[in-house]
Amino acid sequence: MEVVIERACGMDIHKDNITACILTSKGKDIQTFSTKTVHLLQLIDWIKQHECSHVAMESTGVFWKPIVNLLEAEGIEFLVVNAQHMKALPGRKTDVKDSEWIAKLLRHGLLKASFIPNRNQRELRELVRYRRSIIEERSRQHNRIQKVLEGANIKLGSVVSDIMGVSSRDMLRAIADGEDDPEKLASFARRTLKRKKDELELALQGYVNPHQRLMIKTILIHIDFLTEQVEVLDQEVATRVESFHEDVERLDSIPGIATRMAEQILAKIGTDIKKQFPSAAHLCSWAGLVPGHNESAGKKKSAKTTNGNKYLKSALVEAAHSVATSKNFLGAMYRRTAARKGKKRAAINVAHAMLKIAFYLLTRKETYIDLGEDYHDKQKQQSIANYAVRRLESLGYSVTIAANS
Repeated sequence: MEVVIERACGMDIHKDNITACILTSKGKDIQTFSTKTVHLLQLIDWIKQHECSHVAMESTGVFWKPIVNLLEAEGIEFLVVNAQHMKALPGRKTDVKDSEWIAKLLRHGLLKASFIPNRNQRELRELVRYRRSIIEERSRQHNRIQKVLEGANIKLGSVVSDIMGVSSRDMLRAIADGEDDPEKLASFARRTLKRKKDELELALQGYVNPHQRLMIKTILIHIDFLTEQVEVLDQEVATRVESFHEDVERLDSIPGIATRMAEQILAKIGTDIKKQFPSAAHLCSWAGLVPGHNESAGKKKSAKTTNGNKYLKSALVEAAHSVATSKNFLGAMYRRTAARKGKKRAAINVAHAMLKIAFYLLTRKETYIDLGEDYHDKQKQQSIANYAVRRLESLGYSVTIAANS
């Protein structure tokens, strides 16, 4: 095979050590280094001594990140590659042979690099990802407090729409502090909830044990702490995305995508997406929002969606479900698809459309303009009329269609 890269380095990375192999026209040099910082610096010096221009490694957990940071600082080109794309022959697996195999593939130009954004974007990714995990943990605490209330036969969730609303939280704090009079607890109701005072008094009659009061109090403190952490991260993320706030506003204009979701999308794909993704189809494929290939003997069969970026995919699917009842183009798309293929496929279909829209808005620097809920009906007006005629004729009616003048 033709040699594309004259001096190539392949690395087999583990938690405690790294086996590196440098291949040149003169031969190979293999060494093992510890993953401690002082030894990683020795690894970088060793690569520079051999005048190695390219380095490749598997995307093993998070162990590749310290090496990439150092290579990036030294201006050495690196490739972080999906391990599934460069498996060696079975029965010949050792750290030395793995590093040599990676170096060989790199030297002959047979490796496809995974998308690794710049350092600023990687830091933004970590912040956004951590914020999302805290929000999910807060949701779990909301569910936990609901279970405690059910265990005490307090049916507050059957009356209020939000168990953690202002009125509900006041009631929960009072319960945690020892109050068990339903009438006094119901008096914390505010605004429209006051109309349900009688229902609240019935729902708040229960048997709360001391350990349940302690659990409610502890969970409320935990929720308040998590909320404070989310606010701290919100401020940090807002500061980091301030330089491209216009792109955040463009994504925010898409139905179902709010500011936090827009920040999350930008953290995943960046703003200069044309550099990494030549087209919207490439971006959707990377996110795992396209079906896999399943073709045999000239026949194409149904296939599951590909494995993509799970964080971006789950966020977009969540946004897609939120527009299910919206009176706009995406909402109509969701309902049309759900009627034929179910809600899960409808969510994937709308998430795919959202990501394509995001790609074009960011590349063309435009704001989203909704096509309207009746867009598909207008496009297929004649077919809809023909379908209605066939349905009526099947019921025994004779139908004549005349256009309004």
